[in-house]
Amino acid sequence: MFFGVIAILLLGFPVAFTLAGTSLIIAGIGWLLDAFNPALFGTLASRYVGAMTNEVLVAVPLFVFMGVMLERSRIAEQLLVTMAQLFGSLRGGLGLSVILVGALLAASTGIVGATVVTMGLLSLPAMLRAGYDPKLACGIICASGTLGQIIPPSTVLIFMGDILQGANAQAQMALGNFAPNPVSVGNLFVGAFIPGFILVGLYMAWTIFLAVVRPNSAPAMVMSSDDRRDLPRNVAVALIPALALIVAVLGSILAGIATPTESASVGAVGAMLLAAARRQFSYAILCHCMMATMQITSMVFVILFGASMFALVFRTLGGDALLEEFLTALPGGATGAMLFVMGLMFVLGFILDTFEIIFIVMPLTAPILLQMGVDPVWLGVMVGINLQTSFLTPPVGFSLFYLRSVAPPSVATSQIYRGVIPFVLLQVVGLAMVWWFPQLATWLPGIVFD
Repeated sequence: MFFGVIAILLLGFPVAFTLAGTSLIIAGIGWLLDAFNPALFGTLASRYVGAMTNEVLVAVPLFVFMGVMLERSRIAEQLLVTMAQLFGSLRGGLGLSVILVGALLAASTGIVGATVVTMGLLSLPAMLRAGYDPKLACGIICASGTLGQIIPPSTVLIFMGDILQGANAQAQMALGNFAPNPVSVGNLFVGAFIPGFILVGLYMAWTIFLAVVRPNSAPAMVMSSDDRRDLPRNVAVALIPALALIVAVLGSILAGIATPTESASVGAVGAMLLAAARRQFSYAILCHCMMATMQITSMVFVILFGASMFALVFRTLGGDALLEEFLTALPGGATGAMLFVMGLMFVLGFILDTFEIIFIVMPLTAPILLQMGVDPVWLGVMVGINLQTSFLTPPVGFSLFYLRSVAPPSVATSQIYRGVIPFVLLQVVGLAMVWWFPQLATWLPGIVFD
């Protein structure tokens, strides 16, 4: 089933229908061989209704709406211009501003593709005009654009938190613990906070290093007298309201005031208020944002429904038992099993989207790893950083193609590939730090929720 899905995907079929169609074919073969009961498909309806009415997953369309509204109302564009004026007069300052804006957009949208495209359209021409090395400019944009994978409120973390919640309950029941400590999306949001900003710090340190060692690769931006005069006003209009919205969304979670779903509603309403304050809110913009939200959310949930059918057939045919036997037999115990799963996800990141990977692989492997003693929050953060790294890695990292689609013809594809390699190595450093020091992911949730 697994390799059949991969083969059909490589032919270009949509993921959701590939998962469901392959599962139906294998189930039909199993029925002919008396190994599968088609009546089991009757349980899918309740699973689908459960996913659609899951209060945790309601946060997904709300956060998507917030991100689309911020982009459509040109708040993201104004934010980038203002940050560039703040730091652009320093060597490497424009690159630093792009990284910071990438982190802020990640904390307000959680959508990788939209962030990379937006940053590519807005900041790449500005960096090239300022005399930046195209390789460095492309690397900064691709890396900072993928921060939406790991920095809350990532939509990936929402689904992963929901999956880990069920996997942890299943693992603890198998171990005889019928009253386990719950794992929530809030735990994962708080756990990803420190590792996410460690990656931001690594990106900024590399940019500063290049600005010192190779000044011509990251020169200072020339600011006009009008830009300097308008800077205080731009900061007040663009930067402070956007930061206030992010603080309201993330701060309410960190302070324990609101659940992720409640904070998502705060973010959605806040984005509309910011757009209205900037006179960028109209019926047409609202319709566009609602339509885009519906399309993105529907795409994700259709993949989830296809993956649910895949998991049902896979488990019924005994695939989960085979997988558990394989992982537990690997040398090194939990460490060996974790390394194998991380390697598998990294490779799958070349051909599958993040949602597809977590919907297929996480429900099958997470219960086994958690039974072996792996911390669920640490597992979720490690998977998030790992998939973010595969998004960046040449030759088939998704963010590279997102940037290629909007980069000017003067920027060669080879320059994009060469530019992201240092940032891939920085990702590996960040991943290693969280591997060797799990407290980077587990300490803050313990403080906040205990």
